Amino acid sequence: MDNNPKNQDGIEQESIVGQIPDDPLTGHAYDGIQEFDNPLPGWWKWMFIGSILFAFPYAAFYHGGAEGRTATERYDKALAENIRLQFAEIGELKMDRATVVKFLYEPTWLRVGQSVFKTNCVSCHGADGGGLVGPNLTDDAYKNVKDIGDILHVLENGAAGGAMPAWKTRLSPNELVLAASYVASLRGTEAADGKPAEGRVIPPWPEAPPEEASEAEEADEDANADAMEMDAEKAAT
Repeated sequence: MDNNPKNQDGIEQESIVGQIPDDPLTGHAYDGIQEFDNPLPGWWKWMFIGSILFAFPYAAFYHGGAEGRTATERYDKALAENIRLQFAEIGELKMDRATVVKFLYEPTWLRVGQSVFKTNCVSCHGADGGGLVGPNLTDDAYKNVKDIGDILHVLENGAAGGAMPAWKTRLSPNELVLAASYVASLRGTEAADGKPAEGRVIPPWPEAPPEEASEAEEADEDANADAMEMDAEKAAT
């Protein structure tokens, strides 16, 4: 007598799937397929239990209210330390129009201003400066700014009756200057979903200071001199 079950085509199941284990069945059947009652591996069950037990001390440590333990607080601390190290290179900046203009044309330091902006300003102005509660910073129209130096003044003292908070007691002078330069750099960029222009269109920002331009010219001259020297060496060989 043939004890091997057969499928609907009369082919023995053993020849298709191999030896059928002699394990208990759950009694469930899905489209004619029965389910074996196989237990989960022991390592899997213990790993699951361990993850539950680990969750309690983890939650107590990181979410128990102790200062400086959350991921956001640790990130802010690391960011502040990094900014302090960077500021050691430039000292304390003058909080004036000329300094804002100078750092507008220094991409390395603009990235520091971007960090300050993203930490403190995106909730009102959006990550790309397109505006949320606050105005769009990417167009040519401004509500409280007539000149690039006014950006620093607004950051320091606030505007619109407190709708724009004063940051002079929360940020260092260097952070204020570099944030002002970064805000100025957003002008003319494209925001993903920018608000309509508010205020009045103002003149363009001033060009790079003469000393910045002369440094660029010196760099070009050095590059040209190096190229001429290399050409001469090739010709000699």
